[in-house]
Amino acid sequence: MKPVKVGLLGLGTVGAGVVRIVEGNQEDLSSQVGSPIIIERIAVKNADKPRDIEVDSAKITTDPWELIRDPEIDVIVEVMGGIAGTKEYILEALERGKHIVTANKDLMALHGSEILAKAQEKQCDVFYEASVAGGIPIIRTLIEGFSSDKIMKIMGIVNGTTNYILSKMSQEGASYNDVLKEAQELGYAESDPTSDVEGLDAARKMAILGTLGFRTNVELNDVSVSGISGVSKEDIAFAKRLGYDMKLLGIAEREDEEFSISVQPTMIRTSHPLASVNGVFNAVYVYGQAVGETMFYGAGAGAMPTATSIVADLVAVIKNLKLGVNGLKQIVPYKQKKLKSDEAIFYKNFLLLHVDDKAGVLAKITQVFAEYDVSLDSVVQQANPNNPDAEIIIVTHNASKASMNKVMRHLEELAVIHRIKSHYRVEG
Repeated sequence: MKPVKVGLLGLGTVGAGVVRIVEGNQEDLSSQVGSPIIIERIAVKNADKPRDIEVDSAKITTDPWELIRDPEIDVIVEVMGGIAGTKEYILEALERGKHIVTANKDLMALHGSEILAKAQEKQCDVFYEASVAGGIPIIRTLIEGFSSDKIMKIMGIVNGTTNYILSKMSQEGASYNDVLKEAQELGYAESDPTSDVEGLDAARKMAILGTLGFRTNVELNDVSVSGISGVSKEDIAFAKRLGYDMKLLGIAEREDEEFSISVQPTMIRTSHPLASVNGVFNAVYVYGQAVGETMFYGAGAGAMPTATSIVADLVAVIKNLKLGVNGLKQIVPYKQKKLKSDEAIFYKNFLLLHVDDKAGVLAKITQVFAEYDVSLDSVVQQANPNNPDAEIIIVTHNASKASMNKVMRHLEELAVIHRIKSHYRVEG
């Protein structure tokens, strides 16, 4: 019954949540792992900062290296964030044989392969369930639950801020700027929301999911990224008319051994399960070759949901420690990376064009699509009392990304087109 001692890097809202769960659920946790779990030391930036949780001041330090170098500490739980300094702490802790639990998506997306390789070398665990979709156990599911299957597609709503904004725009007909301001006031969006609204946060998470799902080393540069700052309430209204909802989706898909990963505003059929995920909630849809369609839904952020995933990882580390199998469940990418070319990436497209309101315009436009072998699913031309131009709405059948790039360049050159107002991927 020797206690397992934990070093905690960070005591913000999530770190405080970890302390609450470990101390409040000690009896249940101890019964699962066969020994008490003690948070031995906590590293913080400011020891005098007021906090809404009481901890023994003797456990507090402002020097993270005290935790890393302490031979009594078995596991490091990292919830301080950041990349450069944090990476050094993690690698040195692994070098000293300590196991790692982290919620740091940025670190794992950018340096996960190096960290996991070091963990494998030292036979240590590195678990990072909380780095993607907060309280949803999607990483463990990809590693263990789908271990006998071949994953062909992952679609995720993995950023609560953007999902909140698009949900409010859809439900209330509000503008992007108004909802963003509201999200900032409620604390759902940062004062600088760039990482969220431009898709960068979601891209890091999709790089992690792609690496685990496809067993290959997906780097952030492999993810094609587009954010929601250009989405208008008119775009969402048009989507509704056509039977779609607008979501910022991370989409990872493969055919044979080639894959593509993107994050972009996407029009998804209202009948699809992801379309009903609203507010700050997250969801990840996974299609396995054998199991078929599955979806995982829950809180994507927040102190206690995230802390729940962290402590679940901590329990897994300690169980492995008791069994002497640490470092054996790591998914180190082993497949050669084969990215799809633009010629091999196919999906449907939605376009909204502002054009001359005169005869023959539609024929000129549809001829462009025919020239590049892109077939059309529907075409609607209408007048807009608030716009002197005519509006043409086009939805294509599945078309290659390469062909659509050629179409878009050609459309930009047509004098009859005043503006390509919107262009979105369509799913379902």
